[in-house]
Amino acid sequence: MNLPNLFAPSLKQAADAPGLEFNGEVFTFGRLDEDSDRLAAWLLSLGVEPGDRVAVYLKNSPSLVLIYLAAVKAGLIFTPINILYRRDEIAHILADAEPKIVFADPESQDLVASAIAGSGSRLLLTSEIEQAIARTQRPATLPAPADDDVAALVYTSGTTGRPKGAMLTQANFAANALNLIEAWRMTADDRLLLTLPLFHVHGLGNGLHTWLALGYRLRLTERFRKETIVDELLDFRPTVFFGVPTMYERLLETPREVAREIGGSLRLFVSGSAPLPAATHRKFEDLFGSVILERYGMSETLMNSGNPHDGERRPGSVGLPLPNISIRICDETDAEAVNGQTGELQIKGPNVFSGYWRQDSATKEAFTADGFFRSGDLGMRGDDGYITLQGRGKELIISGGFNVYPREIEEFLAKQPGVSEAAVVGVPDPLKGERPLAFIVSSNPIDADALGAACREGLASFKNPTAFVQVAALPRNALGKVQKHLLPRPQSTSS
Repeated sequence: MNLPNLFAPSLKQAADAPGLEFNGEVFTFGRLDEDSDRLAAWLLSLGVEPGDRVAVYLKNSPSLVLIYLAAVKAGLIFTPINILYRRDEIAHILADAEPKIVFADPESQDLVASAIAGSGSRLLLTSEIEQAIARTQRPATLPAPADDDVAALVYTSGTTGRPKGAMLTQANFAANALNLIEAWRMTADDRLLLTLPLFHVHGLGNGLHTWLALGYRLRLTERFRKETIVDELLDFRPTVFFGVPTMYERLLETPREVAREIGGSLRLFVSGSAPLPAATHRKFEDLFGSVILERYGMSETLMNSGNPHDGERRPGSVGLPLPNISIRICDETDAEAVNGQTGELQIKGPNVFSGYWRQDSATKEAFTADGFFRSGDLGMRGDDGYITLQGRGKELIISGGFNVYPREIEEFLAKQPGVSEAAVVGVPDPLKGERPLAFIVSSNPIDADALGAACREGLASFKNPTAFVQVAALPRNALGKVQKHLLPRPQSTSS
């Protein structure tokens, strides 16, 4: 199934129903449908063709939603860019994806313009969208995308430190939405408060798609704000909330009587994008009277497994495979491990992406001979089928729900004055789950303040090391590979 067909019952048959709230403004499904049709026609009139990329560097907003809808209706490839990325990070994605159009807010215009320089992409501002919609006639038809057409190019860092574009098809997104609707008992009567960023598949793949498939009411916020989240929950009275562990840690600060009031009307709290500490799971149940449903997904696969809606939601576990998804746990030879044995999670199903953009070798390496995707995540399966994650075979750090690959930070630090070598590891953090910690080899005493300032200027905030530790040398094995597990974990650090 393609996305226009999945969304049609909501956009066309429920045209008069209120669909989207944002900053007090309400959009009906019919308005979203017509405005996105007009926006799609405008983009096509600019010379954009099916299969071309349309990139966005945008905070959550109705404009972002309309751009996404226009793209999937016209067979364009939506390419979201993390709003925390800075110039070099943006420039890499633009050079790799080669989008015809890049949308930005006026406040980000200068940053994106500097990243676009020489790329051949055209910069458009969200301030132009309203006028473009008003002056463009609604088209009678739009190019019909095929189920296996790429709908979105989602960039996820690789072990080389340079982001790779995961090609997610129309059918991938549709299968994921239908799985979640079934598994989480979602209906048109639900109400979702969505504070997750739409540049991430958690907000985009789970939030927007289940909403548009069912036609329930959605309140979108620009971002999660700990200062206002409780007021939003009390005012909107959602029945469903999707969050990352950091958000649930913040919600533990809610007064008990208020938490119980929120928990009384909100039937489903879902957590993902990073491991949810078992202690947080239990504290939240005690405070809100609600048991969080933890699930497991990736940019390349969308959602893979989850604790059951009707059944035990086990702290520390990511539950059971979702419908139509196979998850096996294998050793280094790809032989299946027995229950209770640790191995790599390998995944197959209609949710799994079609490959990495323009990286055939990386795509080939990512799949087994019989078509399972190698997740790089380590876990074990119990005799009752529940899966528990036990770390990552790769060096991925997950900080506040964002993927961070040490190599990218290491390469950045190695370019800084006086730095001979750098190694980055993840260390526990009570709010973010993990934070990067950098070990620096330098012939002179390091200037932690200067290194921190350089990182803040050149890297997204979630990639900034929490501290810099100077060491005489990096520990290596006989083949010269850095053995990060031998690096000291200091009691105090320079930051």
